[in-house]
Parts: sequence; structure tokens; C-alpha cells
Amino acid sequence: MTEMDGQTHAFQADVARLLDLMVHSVYSERNIFLRELVSNGADACEKLRHEALADPSLTADCPGFLITVGLDKANRILTVTDNGIGMSKEELASSLGTIARSGTRAFLEKLRADAKEDGPVGSDLIGQFGIGFYSAFMVANHIDVLSRRAGTSEAYRWSSDGRGSFSIVPLPLEEAPARGTKVILHLNETSDDYLDAYRVERILRDYSSAIAVPVELVELGQEPAAETPPQDAAEEAAQKPREPRRITDGSALWTKPKSAVSDDDYTEFYRNLSGQFDKPALTLHWRAEGRHEYSVLAFVPGSQPFDLFDPARKGRGKLYVRHVLIAQDAEILPGWLRFVRLVVDSADLPLNMSREMIQESPVYAAIKKAVTNRVVQELTKLSESDAEAYANVWSHFGAVMKEGLYEDPERRDALFKLARFTTSTYPEGKRSLADYVAALRPNQTAIYYLLGEEVKRLNVSPQLEGFRSRGIEVLLLSDPIDAFWVSTAVGYDGKPFKSVSQGAADIKSIAPEAGKETPAAEPPSGQLASLFALMKQELADVVDDVRASDRLSESPACLIAPDHGMDRRLERMLAEHGQLGALSKPVLEINPTHPLVSVLAERVGQADKATLDDIIWLLFEEARLMEGEKPQDASGFATRLTRILLKAAREPAA
Repeated sequence: MTEMDGQTHAFQADVARLLDLMVHSVYSERNIFLRELVSNGADACEKLRHEALADPSLTADCPGFLITVGLDKANRILTVTDNGIGMSKEELASSLGTIARSGTRAFLEKLRADAKEDGPVGSDLIGQFGIGFYSAFMVANHIDVLSRRAGTSEAYRWSSDGRGSFSIVPLPLEEAPARGTKVILHLNETSDDYLDAYRVERILRDYSSAIAVPVELVELGQEPAAETPPQDAAEEAAQKPREPRRITDGSALWTKPKSAVSDDDYTEFYRNLSGQFDKPALTLHWRAEGRHEYSVLAFVPGSQPFDLFDPARKGRGKLYVRHVLIAQDAEILPGWLRFVRLVVDSADLPLNMSREMIQESPVYAAIKKAVTNRVVQELTKLSESDAEAYANVWSHFGAVMKEGLYEDPERRDALFKLARFTTSTYPEGKRSLADYVAALRPNQTAIYYLLGEEVKRLNVSPQLEGFRSRGIEVLLLSDPIDAFWVSTAVGYDGKPFKSVSQGAADIKSIAPEAGKETPAAEPPSGQLASLFALMKQELADVVDDVRASDRLSESPACLIAPDHGMDRRLERMLAEHGQLGALSKPVLEINPTHPLVSVLAERVGQADKATLDDIIWLLFEEARLMEGEKPQDASGFATRLTRILLKAAREPAA
């Protein structure tokens, strides 16, 4: 092409195919077009700022930079206007006529070539891959670009329907911006929602609140037709453009020093960020410098979000690159910190073609690790400086944070310092492992725990009786994740974790507390052995073994997992989720000092065998009921219980 004025030109790429690919594949949501256009406007302002350092006359007419988004419902037009550097005829052709060739990228390369000293140059520039502008074709069936380069007296209109060609024609100066660029989107039939001021304002706040140029929104009134003049002043006023509304002031909250931000400012930002109306329990605001530079503003909510345990829930981190939102559901923090709401803004992250793929960057991985470590450190400080405030945080999010004990072994020691527990001695749920270990009984070498579904039920479990009589504190673990992390954790402070419902208790070496009643004498060993043999024979199909217990002091029997088996709570959970076949058979432990056991031991071989068998089965079913399980055989249980009650009713009173 020898002349561009008034002629139609083909894109210098297979634009029809590429635009279709980009519109339907590269960008995951349509809102991004507005982010890209505002970002391009911010780039243009940044370019002019750099050039004005050498030639101040470029901004003499209007030194302040501004981006304006206009909505014209009557004509179904959305505009994005900036007063930045603008584009010449050649720049319009090269920047908007060649897919994936960006004026920003060329400008950045020029800055680097001209740099007089080492260090980052043009770090505030974005859009290095030159396709962000074309995302506008997701919502527009035709686009006009009016541009006038700063310091020149020529202006041009670039026009295209995105189907393979574009045109560039001279533009009268009275129709052109004083300087800069105006992008005019003629919206397609499915995009009228982008003419709604509330929706556009929300998008601008979400995606462009950190843009280093102020953004204003203006709604344009309907222009009256020449033959139908306004009937009155009210109608005339309605047809004029409304006053612009300042959406962003060009400086995001997290870019300001902490001393310049009030608690009310933080609370308002938190509520907009989280969609909640409470106050944050903890606010973290810092700027990292060194190998990687980024700013972070994070909040621990004051109450539990409704979707905290929703399996489809995405991350709640907003990721900005050079003040432009890249992802509003970024997984910046691990899942066990998913309750934290935060913003991360980095100047170091590389931009790639789709922007969404930025999260695969090694720099991003390093930032994620550092931010996670800092959040854990700040939570630790809170736990040490304000126990009551931290107790509230743990009550809301402890069940989530404990997921890290299983999923993040590298941070397990740090998380152990944060963990708080309900125990058999401290039911209020504020007990730390450090406090637990400091209160170990003489000869106690392990940290004991009991798994179950409800703390209330765990607290009356027969497995705790022997531990209580010896003053041994037991962690009562009722969250589903507890069954997993205790099975993989080695221990804390050199003390292993040991289940009170698995294997031998081994607590005879720990003396009972003073004032506890001395247990009754056991039956003769021969009688006890005969009883256990009979019980093993009768219950052979449902128990692995029958043995004497040193963990029982009041109840006659309980069920525990075998010495080398899986904890019964974990086993049931895996079975419920189809990850385990048949459940293993438990061990039935018998309290040899219980009066019922003594009577049974005396009557082995003497009493009615059928009655003895009924009592043995009822003991087994009672042990299941105490664990919160249903009887193994509900019908058989009811029949045996009725027979025993009937027999007791017929016997004469003693």
C-alpha cells in the first residue's frame, strides 16, 4: 500500500482466525476487554510522562493525566479516552494493524536501549504482547480509534470490524482529542450490559483500581433530533452528558504508606474486597523489596465466610501486575489459608500473551511462598501478643488451618505453634501444644488424642476413663482433617502423638492422681481367661481379639483399633468415601474390675449358656453405642435385650 489515507488495508496477520481464537480461547471472561483498554490508556500516559521529561512542552497544555470511560446508551457506544501520548498515522498502522506487535513493547525496548544506567526501565508499562486491544471485539462489532499524537497538529481515525481489514483516514482536529486516544466501541447485540453504569463502575474498581492514572466514568445523554427539540428544561438537562464520577484516584490503597491509611480506610477496603460487612480481625500491609518487589494488603476476616468449606470455592487473592488486575481469584495462598482476603501487586512478574498464564511464572511461585510465610508469621505474633483476639480467629478458621498440618509438612512446626485444641482438661478449646507438653504427668512420654465426630461425645468416651483417673490430658479431635494429620505427624517437641483408642494404652506406669478411688480387685486369672476365651469364640466374626484393659475404670467394655491397625475414625471416613473396602475388626477391651465382668467370670460354665451369650453380645453392642455407632445387628440387639429384661423381671427380688 502506498497511501493509507482513505484506503482499506489488510491486517498483517491471519486476523480473522487469530481474533476468533483470542476472543474464544485466550481470554476467559469478557470483562477483560475494559481492563485492557484502560491499561492501554495508562501505558499511553506513562509514555508521555517519559517523553515530557525531555520535552516539557508536550504536557504544558494539560499536565494531569486522566482516563475517561463514557457510556452512551442511546447509541449503544462505550468509549475509553486517555490524554496520553497518542498515535501517529504510522503508529496506528503498525500498532493496531499488526497482531501481536505492540507499541508498548517497542517503546520499552527503546527505553532500555537508551538507558544510561542499570536497573528496571519502564517498569510501569503493560501490554507487552500487543493483543489486549483486540479483546474489545468480544463485545463490539465495530471499533473506531481517534488519535492525535502529543506535539503534532495531525489526527487520524482507525476503523475496523475485526474481520480482516482496517482503514485509516485523516480526522479534523475539532473531532479529535487535544492529545491522546479515544477508543469507540459500537457494542454488539449481546453486550448491552456494558452500558449499565453500576456494572462498568464495578469492573473498573475490580480491575483498574490500582492504575497509576485517575479513571472517571461519565454517562452521555441522548442527543435530541433536529426536528424534535426539547420541550422543557428538564428534558434538555436529561439529554446532556452527566457530571463525570471519579472512580479511582490513580493511587491504590496498598501503594500508600501505612501511616497514610486509617483504620476506617482499611475496613472499607476490606468490605469491598471480601463482600462481608464485619471488621477484619487482622490487617497486614507491607511492601517487599530485594530480589522481588511487590506490595501486599491482606485481611483475616472477623467472621467465617459462608463458602469456607465449599469444594468448588476458588482462591480469594487479587493479583495485580504493575497496578493492573491480572486475576481476581488467584491461588496466592495455599488452601489452608483460603479464608485470607488479599491483594498482591508486583512489578517483577512477566506478562505473557493471555495474562491468565502468568501464575505459572517462577517469580510468582517465589512470591506465593514469601507471602504465605509472612501471613503465618503475623498470625504467630497475634497468638503471642493477644491471646483472646487469636482465640477468635482460631474458632472461625482453625479447622481450615489444620489442613496445613496434613498438606504442608514443611510448615508443620510453624502451624503447631498456631494450633489450639479442646482437651479433656480444657474444654474451652484454647489449649496449645506447648502448654500441653509443659503439663505432662510424670512418666508420660506421648501426646494423647481421641478422634471422633463431636467433642461432647468424645468427652464422655469410656476410652478416657483410665487417662482421667491418672490426670492425663487428652486432645479431643472432632474435625475431619484431624484424622489425617495425626496419622502423618511424627510428633511435637520430641513427643509422639498416640491415639487413646488404638493399641495398648501403656499407662500403668503413670500413677493415679491423689484422691482417686482404688480400683476393685480383678477376678482370679483362671476365671478371667475362661471368660475371654468364651467371648472370643462367641464374637469371632465381629472382633479381632478380647483382652483386659487398663484404660477403663468405670465402663465394662470398649472397642479400640488393633495395635498396628488404622484408627477407627480414619478407617470409617475412608470407607464412607469409597477409598477402603471392608472395615477391619476391632479389639474388644474388657474392664476386669467392673462388677458385671466379675459376675460373668464367676458364672462361666455354670450359668445358662444362652443367657451368658446374650450378655456378651449386649456388652459388644453397648461398646459400639458408646462410640456413636449403630448396633451391629439392630434386630438381634433388641431381641437379646428383651430376653435379658424379661429374665431379670421374673427373678425374685433379692
